[in-house]
Amino acid sequence: METLKNALDFSDFPGLDLILAASVAVFLMVFPFFAHSSFAMSTLIQFLIFSLYGMGWNTIGGYGGQVDLGKAQYLGIGAYTTAVMLLRWNMPFWISMPIGVLFSVTWSFIIGYPLFKLKGHYFAIATIATSLVLKDFFEVWDLVGGSRGIEILAGKYQTPDFVHLIFKGDDYYYYVILVFFFIGILFMNAFRKSRLGFQLRSIKDNEDIARSLGINVHWAKIKTYAIATAFVSAVGSFHACYVKNIEPEDTMSLDISILIALMAMLGGAGSLWGPIIGAAVLVPLKSYLKEWLGAQAGMVGIDLILYGAIIMIISAAEPRGIWGMVEKARRRKQS
Repeated sequence: METLKNALDFSDFPGLDLILAASVAVFLMVFPFFAHSSFAMSTLIQFLIFSLYGMGWNTIGGYGGQVDLGKAQYLGIGAYTTAVMLLRWNMPFWISMPIGVLFSVTWSFIIGYPLFKLKGHYFAIATIATSLVLKDFFEVWDLVGGSRGIEILAGKYQTPDFVHLIFKGDDYYYYVILVFFFIGILFMNAFRKSRLGFQLRSIKDNEDIARSLGINVHWAKIKTYAIATAFVSAVGSFHACYVKNIEPEDTMSLDISILIALMAMLGGAGSLWGPIIGAAVLVPLKSYLKEWLGAQAGMVGIDLILYGAIIMIISAAEPRGIWGMVEKARRRKQS
């Protein structure tokens, strides 16, 4: 009951923030009813997906201060679990998704115990290594199609199929991931006010002081790592049904892990709205710059240059990201 109360309590935010958040929520709910292109719909779905990835990363990376660059491995575990169980046993999404989360969380406990003996950049390097090793394993594993991956044939199902989460159009997928998105925000609001959330902030500030206060630092990190993993794995299962073509390179690459971390850090790691802001900036930026500039003759790669330049400018202006800029502007106005 206390957790639900915390999830619904946004009283610590200024009224303007809540008005803007409510306006965005209304826009997201009514967007499919207005004329739009399939490209715009796809971009918005990607925004919701990466917002959730960023929320998951934010638990361990933002509140816990542990730079995890291997989150794509859990995306892959969730996606492959759902795809394999769907194709081999016709398993409903709502069963295969939690099973994928269970596999992912189990793997996170197995590697999390030794990983969290490391600190700083050693931890970041170790997360990269575990992710790349798992990716290489999936590329030679015949059960999951090896490097060719797995393709889900939507034509085998009578759409719309809410049981297996197979749809022809994007509108259904959009509303499913939108529900996940709202649940994710409520969970993160409760998490940041929870005992574990306060413990993580103490650990991030100073681990020695946290230990002196009786906090089991190692166990707190492992539990939070499992929560972050569950977020990414659940959305990875959705990703499998949405994309319908799962390959190790597309689901478990280092690029995806870095992008997940980058969105949370750019928006404002350690804040509720940071991952959402980061995804709102980077996902459309990446999609539309590639569409407008990357495809133009003689301009291949210019989209990536501008994309990187914008990221560097924001990072240089405020290390705490866009949300840090907002808070700094407010403090300046109040003084």
